[in-house]
Amino acid sequence: MNKNDPTYLGDVSAVSGASIRVKLAESLASGLAIIKGQTYRVGQVGSFVRIPQGYQDLYGIVCEVGATAAPQMLSADNVDAGRWMLVELAGEAIGNRFERGLSQHPNINDRVHIVTETDLRRIYGYGGDDQILIGTLSSAENIEVRLSLDALVTRHSAILGSTGSGKSTTVASLLRSIVRPNVAVGGSPGARILLLDIHGEYTSALGDIARVFSATPQPGEQPLFVPYWALEADELLDFVAGGLSDNQEIAFTDKIQDMKAARLRKSALPGLEQHSLTVDSPVPFSLKQLWYDLIDFETTTYEGQQRDQPAREMVGDPETLTPPRYKPHAMGTAGPFINQAAKGIRRQLNLLRSRLLDRRYDFILHPGPWEPNLDGDVNADLDKLLEGWLGHDRQLTILDLSGVPSGVLVRLIGSILRIVYEALFWSREKTEGGKLRPLLVVMEEAHRYLSSDSDGTAANVVKRIAKEGRKYGIGAMVVSQRPSEVDETVLSQCGTIIALRLTNPTDRARVKGTLPDNLAGLMELLPVLRTGEAIITGEAARLPIRCRITMPTEAHQPQSTDPKVTEAWSKRRVAEGYDRVVASWRSQRTTAVVVETKILREPVTDTPNEKGGKK
Repeated sequence: MNKNDPTYLGDVSAVSGASIRVKLAESLASGLAIIKGQTYRVGQVGSFVRIPQGYQDLYGIVCEVGATAAPQMLSADNVDAGRWMLVELAGEAIGNRFERGLSQHPNINDRVHIVTETDLRRIYGYGGDDQILIGTLSSAENIEVRLSLDALVTRHSAILGSTGSGKSTTVASLLRSIVRPNVAVGGSPGARILLLDIHGEYTSALGDIARVFSATPQPGEQPLFVPYWALEADELLDFVAGGLSDNQEIAFTDKIQDMKAARLRKSALPGLEQHSLTVDSPVPFSLKQLWYDLIDFETTTYEGQQRDQPAREMVGDPETLTPPRYKPHAMGTAGPFINQAAKGIRRQLNLLRSRLLDRRYDFILHPGPWEPNLDGDVNADLDKLLEGWLGHDRQLTILDLSGVPSGVLVRLIGSILRIVYEALFWSREKTEGGKLRPLLVVMEEAHRYLSSDSDGTAANVVKRIAKEGRKYGIGAMVVSQRPSEVDETVLSQCGTIIALRLTNPTDRARVKGTLPDNLAGLMELLPVLRTGEAIITGEAARLPIRCRITMPTEAHQPQSTDPKVTEAWSKRRVAEGYDRVVASWRSQRTTAVVVETKILREPVTDTPNEKGGKK
């Protein structure tokens, strides 16, 4: 290949590890090259170059252009400012198959060439069964970009971008590409994806391929329930009873252990024996009965010479959370006398009763068919819960958490993740376990519960998934607009990074620190990426690439678009009445109305008339 080849760029001048410095040819008089009728930009950061090595070709990415890319040993007089490029080698092609990694390095004075459309198809055109289409190259929009689904799920991934960069639409497009419901051949009919939707923006985008569960369900959605008795005792008590001292916590956990043991003696639960029962075992028990028994013990007064006769005036009712009433204790020897064995947990029990009466927490404290009666019996066990979340006829499950009170949101997310992880971890050898049918968990707004100072259930479970999930078939996709606030351990375990526009320097620094390749120059493009454009690097990508994500159709856009201020303010409006605003505020439902409209619907049937026709 001679220097008159129109693809010729220059020669290798220095090699250091995977970095090479290229001296551009004098024949390049401009930044444009025309090859076979196609126009290519020369020396663009993020573009690719090819270095022939006999029967194979090396490929690299341009990370830096100009005088700073020149070898350091050159004197200032010998540096031609516009004639140097720093290239990071990324992979090689043998025949028509491209692979990441290098089996050899270039030599000094090896020729460097522009990567043409033919070369790009050589890199990205090979599509195995695990390749999913996500978009096109920014530099060549006729070249499709595909990612490895296996690596994307098992090695975890992160989608990072500032507000307005196209993060939500990228998630929606990526999930739809995985499922591909409109493709007759291919797709993933057996996919299993769980999406934690914090703002309720994905139902409109993915509702046709998803089963939606919501704390405030709309028509067509299922109610979201998380049984409190499936949680670990400490996280449950932290929510319903607040801060507890060691002795106070023992009073609660001992009673919970006794109630679970009594429930197990009453009727066996598959897989659980009395000797293996712990306070954290997912066994149904009644919180109402727990509250009643403990408040009864705390408030009991005694009378009689032996101080052993309860001075009860009213029995109370655990079902209605009515406490028992005792004669007030008195000073002196006449009595009644207080219970000297009381644990001092009356304040915590009052908080428990308040939580049980608060309708905002019904999804966890009154979980529908999973709510135990006073004896601990339930209408549905955890298998029905997991079947509803993971075993239905659609590939995607959306848990809409937009109606969950903010004070319990993080705790609820941790509970959901722990239930799913524990179930798939212990069933990893079963047909519905994670190894034989993997699960992808998509976590929106991850910075809210995965910050570096978080020590809750959510952070602990996600760290376990990030470190161990690959072995058990549980993959994580972390989505955040503030990567600097996401725990570094979690982010470093994400094998694939999809970085959209990031303007904050702290966020960009965190992204740079997670990249396995030396692509600092490429990451400098993050502040100027277009909406829906991303730099993708890591396990699932053949090469670190600048990609234009395929945007969903208008009917499948997430509800995350900005309000159209000019259009909304350009015409005068007649106010509908703020009583509807207050109604939604009070009910904590966006669809609440002031006056319920009841429509009586009756079936209409055709009956023959006298002439034999229909009327």
